[in-house]
Amino acid sequence: MRILVLGAYGLIGSHIIRRLNDDGHHIIGLGRRIGAASRRYDFADWVEIDIGRLTDPADWAAMLDGIDGLINSAGVLQTGLADNVERVQATAMRACFRACQAKPVRLVVQISALGAAADAPTQFMRTKATADAFLTGLDLDWTILRPALVIAPNAYGGTAMIRALASLPAIIPHIDAAKRIQTVSVDDVADTVARCVRGDLPVRRSYDLANPQIHSFADLMAIHRQSMGQKPARIVRIPNWLVYFTGRLADAAGFLGWRSPMRTTALRQLAADVVGDPADWIRETGIRPMSLSDSLQRYRLGIETAWFGRLYILKPVIIATLSLLFVASGIIAAGPGFTTAAGILESVGLDARNAAGLAVLGGVVDIMVGVAILIRPLAKAALAAMAALCLAYLVLGTLFMPALWLDPLGPLVKIVPVLALITVAAAILADR
Repeated sequence: MRILVLGAYGLIGSHIIRRLNDDGHHIIGLGRRIGAASRRYDFADWVEIDIGRLTDPADWAAMLDGIDGLINSAGVLQTGLADNVERVQATAMRACFRACQAKPVRLVVQISALGAAADAPTQFMRTKATADAFLTGLDLDWTILRPALVIAPNAYGGTAMIRALASLPAIIPHIDAAKRIQTVSVDDVADTVARCVRGDLPVRRSYDLANPQIHSFADLMAIHRQSMGQKPARIVRIPNWLVYFTGRLADAAGFLGWRSPMRTTALRQLAADVVGDPADWIRETGIRPMSLSDSLQRYRLGIETAWFGRLYILKPVIIATLSLLFVASGIIAAGPGFTTAAGILESVGLDARNAAGLAVLGGVVDIMVGVAILIRPLAKAALAAMAALCLAYLVLGTLFMPALWLDPLGPLVKIVPVLALITVAAAILADR
């Protein structure tokens, strides 16, 4: 079959396309940025487009030509600079499902979420429910799958946050989390989708995908730590006001394009006490859902997962530190430290006018890159600019003011660890 998969390089979608490719299907993957995905999953054909722009059935018509089945594994946690939850998960999906009916594309598999409902506490869940309800009213062979917390070898969003918290060396911060949490292996989700494509499941049905075992937040942390070979750690409850403040900071970062798992939507999701009933799914598929321990054992999480978790927590700290460093440096150079900066430039042969202009220009450039790194689409370019500025300062300082290497305050020496921090930030910048 020719199958169009939306969100094909995401946490769930990437496993779905690998499984369907193994089964011999022709995969067309759709996503907003397909560069890395097209290299990683070169067995698929790729379409690069923002789903949020496809809000009319006519927008989908050409992409659905010759398509036998559609699988929607796309999702947006919270509206931000590059994302709009309502457009992606509700408006665009209604248009897509209408277009499927018009073609017709008979097979439609909707990856929803456990707890999706019209009165759910988050827009993420409400828009999933909107798309689910609309799909059930169409004359299509639809199946709606509602996975619990998805456990996979890779991590993104909520699973990344869990691994980050579980990887801390001495304590586990306990946030306001549900007392009952269910999980499901991403392989069990992909296997279910494959059965839908084969026609092994009754259509026009919704299924909860979850292992029946129920965990507390503390259980979740302990099992993850054990799988990473970490020693047991003390759980420390974080005050609600601090969690709320952190969530609001993450929301602000979201409007700059950063998809932090600590945004308020993710925190409300984690606090929601949602338990599904997987009995129909288990009965119809014959799948014996992997437990959380079995899933983590299968994916062989190790020290590299602990590294990821710790760096995941440090990533915003590193970005904020670099921003503060360059903005403060620029303000000082163009403001209180202007006379000193201009004097240094005059001492190497520049006239007073050019020295003053260059001091101000350098300060302004530092401020610009310091601000730019906070905006996710500009962060990569900002890091490159920061590295170039640091190298320029090192080279020019060495050529014209070599004595600064022996200065007790180390103005040139300190550039070296800044360059190292910029390198670390560039290495961990990618989300997936």
